[in-house]
Amino acid sequence: MKITAVRLIALAGEMTFPGTFWEERLVRPLDLYPQHRDDPPAWLELIGPDRYRMRSTFVRIETDDGVHGIGGPIPEEQAYAVARQMRSLLVGQDPLAIEYHWDRIYRSMVHGRKGTEMMALSAVDCALWDLKGRHLGQPVYRLLGGPTRESVPAYASCLGFSVDPERAAARAREFAAQGWRHQKWFFRHGPGSGKPGIESNVALVRALREAVGPDDDIMLDAWMSWDLPYAIQVGRRIAEFHPRWVEEPVLPDKIDQYAQVRQALNAMGIPVSGGEHEYTRWGLKQLMDAQAVDVLQPDIYWCGGISETLKILAIASTFDLPVIPHGHSTPATMHVIAAMPPNLCPLLEFLVKWNTVHQWFLKHPIWPTNGSVAVSVLDRPGVGMDLDEAKVESRAELFA
Repeated sequence: MKITAVRLIALAGEMTFPGTFWEERLVRPLDLYPQHRDDPPAWLELIGPDRYRMRSTFVRIETDDGVHGIGGPIPEEQAYAVARQMRSLLVGQDPLAIEYHWDRIYRSMVHGRKGTEMMALSAVDCALWDLKGRHLGQPVYRLLGGPTRESVPAYASCLGFSVDPERAAARAREFAAQGWRHQKWFFRHGPGSGKPGIESNVALVRALREAVGPDDDIMLDAWMSWDLPYAIQVGRRIAEFHPRWVEEPVLPDKIDQYAQVRQALNAMGIPVSGGEHEYTRWGLKQLMDAQAVDVLQPDIYWCGGISETLKILAIASTFDLPVIPHGHSTPATMHVIAAMPPNLCPLLEFLVKWNTVHQWFLKHPIWPTNGSVAVSVLDRPGVGMDLDEAKVESRAELFA
């Protein structure tokens, strides 16, 4: 069996959604500058009342015996990297030699160890695993050695919902009533917003804790936008609300500051998580060596794919460090978690709005029920990346 084509398939369709899809955005490092603090949240193209244009691009790897694999969705710049830097290394090769392909592509792009090129390689790797599972007639979690349990608890990751305290509290109560025992919410303010921003952040955390009660988890994401003094200021104010963690408090390259923030917040009883914006086993190991986080959060579609995530997990297990992968792409993430011990991968992150977008064109999207995902929903060959043709209004092949 040989790879005959690596295609970048751009799909377009339409989603009906009542009201505004993206209600609010999170704090960003760029918000240090006043002219950026009022930038709007991410948006979808509105094409009519309660109607949005949906666009997604997928990697499709095809073989001479008819088996294919799909990865994605990915943005156009990653699709370009696949077409221009990786396709020629794949066509004509054995699709089951996944480690060989990962290593050759990695060695071919020394300036792509992080960022767009590594994210593109991640999508290719996930497509190859999907292909392997289809070829062998097995779900990928079984090829990885699982299952280790019948279901995986998930947390509702609430990016894109309003963080007005009253509206956030009402939404948090709704999620709790649906069976979610863990929720993550996103701060809107950082050091650039001064004391009023601190008060708004604290008001959000207070409202969430009052909404869900003392026993449910609330996690809080600072999205790389704080610094050590600010983290200490806010930490002192929110410690009484017992967050399960504060996520990504500082920029990813500031590993020493990560460790300092962790030490300071741990003294207040607040764990620190991070690693979403780091890449490969080498990058994530720096966080582990520095004792910078209590929870590690690589994104399978960013850090190097399923293959690289397995290596990161193996290293993390030697540190007894829990890994809760960043959750943009639930199918691949769920397969990996389902094959890992529960103490190593205790939770699935489910980004509610991003999963609506990224799974829109999938025939078998994964949605938690009563706050968890049954492993049995994965029981089809591959990763479960079949496309729902009923939702596709048009398609085009990019960079053919």
